[in-house]
Amino acid sequence: MAINPISKDTEDIKSNERRIMFLNTDFEVRSLDPANESVLSYPWWHNLAYLFAGLLFGIVLVKAEVISWFRIQEMFRLQSFHMYGIIGSAVVVGIISVWVIKKFKVKTIYGEPIKLFQKKFNKGQIYGGLLFGFGWAITGACPGPLFAQIGTGATVVIVTLFSAIAGTWVYGSLSEKLPH
Repeated sequence: MAINPISKDTEDIKSNERRIMFLNTDFEVRSLDPANESVLSYPWWHNLAYLFAGLLFGIVLVKAEVISWFRIQEMFRLQSFHMYGIIGSAVVVGIISVWVIKKFKVKTIYGEPIKLFQKKFNKGQIYGGLLFGFGWAITGACPGPLFAQIGTGATVVIVTLFSAIAGTWVYGSLSEKLPH
């Protein structure tokens, strides 16, 4: 079925818009937002490095007690500096890393340029951050350490994982109607 974008009939235009929205692929949607995506392709086993990095990151989260429900509750009750110190040091490392990337025009390990784009502020970021923080405080789990928590045997966190997936699905289905 061919799509006629030049149709003068209003009903045809609405129908075509619906079909075009349905035909949007993930690539088309991502191409609207400037991002750093590699155009190179690699064998599947190159992804094992990312699996190893993820496992290492999970071990660090466990050893630093970042995944501890009690540590998270201490943070939100302002009873301990532990989590604020970890988050603050991550922010400082991030700031320094971005500065180094910009200053020295650092490239990826495959020689591709890293492009950093300015992001426009949106009040939805405040609402999203508050919602994220409330969920974090209630469940004692942030999306990053969810899998590490499950890996340590805290299987009740699977409920939080499914809730995060459901929340992402709800956002995806409502994102067209939300102000961005």
